[in-house]
Amino acid sequence: MLDPNELYQLTDDLPELGQPVLIQALSGFVDAGNATRIAREHLMATLDCRTIATFDVDQLLDYRSRRPIMIFVEDHWEHYEQPKLELNLLRDDAGTPFLLLSGPEPDFQWERFVTALIGLVERLGVRLTVGLNAIPMAVPHTRPIGVTAHATRPDLILGYESWLQRIQVPGSAGNLLEFRLGQAGRDALGFAVHVPHYVAQSEYPGAAELLLNSVSRTTGLLLPTERLRLAAEAVRVEIDQQVAQTDEARSLVQALEEQYDAFTRGRSGPNLLANSVGPLPTADELGAELERFLAEHGRSGETGGS
Repeated sequence: MLDPNELYQLTDDLPELGQPVLIQALSGFVDAGNATRIAREHLMATLDCRTIATFDVDQLLDYRSRRPIMIFVEDHWEHYEQPKLELNLLRDDAGTPFLLLSGPEPDFQWERFVTALIGLVERLGVRLTVGLNAIPMAVPHTRPIGVTAHATRPDLILGYESWLQRIQVPGSAGNLLEFRLGQAGRDALGFAVHVPHYVAQSEYPGAAELLLNSVSRTTGLLLPTERLRLAAEAVRVEIDQQVAQTDEARSLVQALEEQYDAFTRGRSGPNLLANSVGPLPTADELGAELERFLAEHGRSGETGGS
């Protein structure tokens, strides 16, 4: 393995951090409802934020797989949206410092990247690492949003019920970080919020709100969520209006409600992952009107920086 310390540059003028929490909010291949992105951008937009470490994305990113945006104007290239993978220092509403890892999930050198992060965890005295994720589930938007919690020690997530049994899923750099931290005897946990699969391609700020509330609950950080709550209420009203316009959409959402209620009563039966259940409604089956609303809402991006 190449030297992990050469993968990043750390600022020389670090303030006193105490024993901060590190929130890992990388952009991966699954982010249902854009919940992780919304949560990350919300924190960076509403709290004091300063970059303290930058990673060499040229070594980590597959540009041909995720091509950065460039802007062409008339006869010249005006702008290049350079990818950034950074460790940021923020302060919560009480002034407590915490760290936020933001940027694209690496395509290459996962083990080196994770080793570099563990080195930073040790160097900066991080007491707890928290990963954020959002997954599509066969659940209705009319029921409370669920969340799956996982950790390197069970007592880190006391009070959270299990929604899933044993499953096999594609790996991610963020989950690998939690796994390796556990092997190293360090505390780490993660939250995967459950997003209704028929809104998985749209902005769903309620899921971002739950992610941040879950972080606050387990870490003691005072993270702002009021603007996310208001955005979530507005989205809920709009989805309800669209569902009410067609009998098909109403009946399909009702079917999801019945399955959800039966599952929560018994906490048994199949997983509620959208791709692992039986003949449940799909996004296409929710009808043209609902799909049109979801597509338009997803393009608006109005809730991303709320």
